[in-house]
Amino acid sequence: MIRTTLATISVLFALALPAQAADDGIAAPTLRANVTVTSDVVRIGDLIDNAGSAALIPVYRSPDLGTTGALPVAQVLSVLRAKQVIGVMTGDIKEVSVTRLARTLANKDLENAVATALERRFGLGDAANITVSFDRGISDMRLDASNTGALQPVATRFDARSGRFDIAFEISNDNNPAPTKLRFTGTAIETVEVAVLTRDIDRAELLKSSDVTLERRPKAEVTGEPASRDRTIGMQLRRPMRTGMPIRVADIVKPDFVLRDQSVTIIYQVPGLYLTTRGKAIESGAEGDTVSVLNLQSKRTLTGVVTGRGEVTVQGASQSAPMAPAVEQTSSLKREDVPAAAALAKSLIPAPTSPAQIAQAQIPQIRVPQAPAKSE
Repeated sequence: MIRTTLATISVLFALALPAQAADDGIAAPTLRANVTVTSDVVRIGDLIDNAGSAALIPVYRSPDLGTTGALPVAQVLSVLRAKQVIGVMTGDIKEVSVTRLARTLANKDLENAVATALERRFGLGDAANITVSFDRGISDMRLDASNTGALQPVATRFDARSGRFDIAFEISNDNNPAPTKLRFTGTAIETVEVAVLTRDIDRAELLKSSDVTLERRPKAEVTGEPASRDRTIGMQLRRPMRTGMPIRVADIVKPDFVLRDQSVTIIYQVPGLYLTTRGKAIESGAEGDTVSVLNLQSKRTLTGVVTGRGEVTVQGASQSAPMAPAVEQTSSLKREDVPAAAALAKSLIPAPTSPAQIAQAQIPQIRVPQAPAKSE
């Protein structure tokens, strides 16, 4: 008891005589304008410099984690005097700002921690594709600043049918040998990024940029490979679809360049010869598809490849029924190609049976280059 009294008298004497202490080489106690604390109490040593043996005496409860409070200087000095601390230098300080440091775990950080704990387990895929919802609507979480360790999952439970999870984490604590324990429950669903329609689309329409947006949908809702937004633009749907429906790769096709019963240009090509005529498509087809077309003059059905909008090309001389041209373009021919080209041109026009038909018959114009005269 005597020792305690002597120690208190020594502290009071040192704090009551700052000028004399300065002369003797002992720094005077000085109030701080800005104070940061990590514990749940504010001590004298947090408020003033050179507090000596009084530094560990608690005087205030700390603000909430991650928040700041203000104390009027007069109030602080009153509390210090009650603890037998006097003679504190205040300068021109009007109030003391006290901030309690904290470690903030953002909601997104917690979601990522849960997704990472579930990644490639229980039939789930990458963490980036797992959407997490907490039962209690957790926003940001503040922990004591001494919790400096990483979130380590120590127990993980997951129900693949319902998507329910129950995961326990531990965080190492600098001030305590026992780690801080956290537990979260909620729902985790694997999602995929997929193109979604912004309006009702008919099968015949071409998809435009404004018709499609990207959304994340539960993987279970998208059976098959989801279509990306870039892949859908300029394509057609295989069937009419409504607003909000996700688009799969199987739902889109290349646009039809030729429609059934559409008037088309039939192009007939052989080496050295290019002829065109009008026809009607018997079936629809996209670029590169093989379709049947009707030659409107010869009334014969041909098979060709869709090579452009409203264009069907018949390749080679192997077609059993050559067509009669309405418009023809002839390229230059080699001398050895002339007999074959002449025979083809002759076969393109049905033989007339009357003078009137002879007058109306259209004969393709074939330019035959003159062979150079042989010198003797």
